[in-house]
Amino acid sequence: MDKVTTVEQYLTTVPEQVKKLFNTTRATVQSALPDADEVISYGIPTYKVNGKIVVHIGAFKTHCSLYPGSKEVQNVFADELKEFKTSAGTIQFTNDNPMPKTLLKKIIKFRLEQNLGKEK
Repeated sequence: MDKVTTVEQYLTTVPEQVKKLFNTTRATVQSALPDADEVISYGIPTYKVNGKIVVHIGAFKTHCSLYPGSKEVQNVFADELKEFKTSAGTIQFTNDNPMPKTLLKKIIKFRLEQNLGKEK
C-alpha cells in the first residue's frame, strides 16, 4: 500500500470493524479542538493547534489508539486509564471498551495547557 498523505486517504484504510469507534473518536477530538489543523503525521491523523501537536489518533484491526504526545498524560490520568491497554505514549481502546468522551476531552485540555506552557 502506498503511504497515506491525506486524512481522506487514511479514512479509506480504517478497518470496518472499528470504523464507528474511530469516527466517534475523531468527532470528539474535532469538537474539542475546533480550530485545530487535521493533518497526517507518522501516517495517522494528527491534530495541531498553533503548529504544535495536541494528539494523534489511529485505527487498527481490533482497536483504536490515542497518542497524546506526552508521557505525562499517563501519569496524570493513571486512575482513569487503568481499564485501557497502555504503553509508552499509546492508549488503546476497543468497541467493547471505548474511551469515554469526557476523558478524551480532559486529555486534550491537558495537552493544550501543556503546549501553552511550552510557549511561555
